[in-house]
Amino acid sequence: MAEIIQEESGKKGGKRRAKKSAPHIDMTPMVDLMCLLITFFMLTTAFSKPKVMEITMPEKNDTDKPADAPKISADRTLNILITGNDKIYYYNGLAEPGKPLPTLVATNYSKDGIRKVLLGLNKDLFTKIYDLRQKRLKGEIKMADSTFNNQVKGFKRADKLGPIVLIKTDDKAKYKNVVDIIDEMAIATVAQYVVVDISPIETGMIKNAPK
Repeated sequence: MAEIIQEESGKKGGKRRAKKSAPHIDMTPMVDLMCLLITFFMLTTAFSKPKVMEITMPEKNDTDKPADAPKISADRTLNILITGNDKIYYYNGLAEPGKPLPTLVATNYSKDGIRKVLLGLNKDLFTKIYDLRQKRLKGEIKMADSTFNNQVKGFKRADKLGPIVLIKTDDKAKYKNVVDIIDEMAIATVAQYVVVDISPIETGMIKNAPK
């Protein structure tokens, strides 16, 4: 802080003159403030962790041909159609030209929406992974993170009953909706899902769906 000017008193009854001194600024409070700011930014940086989504992508093989695509069972296939205004639909089986179209069901992104559908179809695999995680948390079994992740991957590779989910979006869908549905795949521990192009038949099914 700057020093104040003091008055110098002369002899009794004489004229008083102001004593002027050089201004001086105390920097101690600024040092304390700087230390507090450094501590604040260090803590906020340490606690702020980036949010990432782990997606396993297949290796690209230039020799693959459309005929080499794996065949999927219609009984296990769940098609999820995403469109604008945060609308989402699903149907079971396959929509093929010249055959009766499957029933398109409207749902949402809540826990009682598409998540409930996925958990119902993937109950066996979800229960295995959930039980293993709970035993690990309760200390009934001791398992490193890498061992646990490998065990979960093994469960998913051996799964032959869970759904095969085909995620499809039209031109009106938002990127946020795609991220939301992939999050639901992780929550329901779905082993097999893929994002593919929507067909003209499915686009027509969305247009004709009840509003």
